Amino acid sequence: MLRITAGKLATAMRGSVGVTATRATAVRFSHGSEESAEEFDKRYEKYFSREGIDGWEVRKGMNDLLGMDLVPSPKVIESGLRACRRVNDIALAIRWLEGCKDKCGDQKATLYPYLLEKITPTLKELGVPTVEELGYDKPELALKSVFDM
Repeated sequence: MLRITAGKLATAMRGSVGVTATRATAVRFSHGSEESAEEFDKRYEKYFSREGIDGWEVRKGMNDLLGMDLVPSPKVIESGLRACRRVNDIALAIRWLEGCKDKCGDQKATLYPYLLEKITPTLKELGVPTVEELGYDKPELALKSVFDM
């Protein structure tokens, strides 16, 4: 008897919570305005060019960007590289380049050379080698495929 009553109460509670959650979701999605691509780029450029930014904040910004469904623009990549230089972290700069290369996905053959072309002057200015110059673009200890022998 108690089990049946508790089950009915739980079902009733789930129903009322579900309606409230749906209403709250609908209201939350209707607020705010969309940000244009230029505003988005400026926001991240401003974030990376802040005075007193530390390594944790640089990593957070880069992680947020790489977690989005987009390839960062060359201006944002350059500002991220300059932030890495300010915190004196070349390993983070190389990981940033590697992450941007990975975000190109199946368009790597067209997008990544374009990005490299645009950011090469900044790379030379900061003294940051590319992933290919370091040899990180191919596995170090990989064995040949049996089909290539």
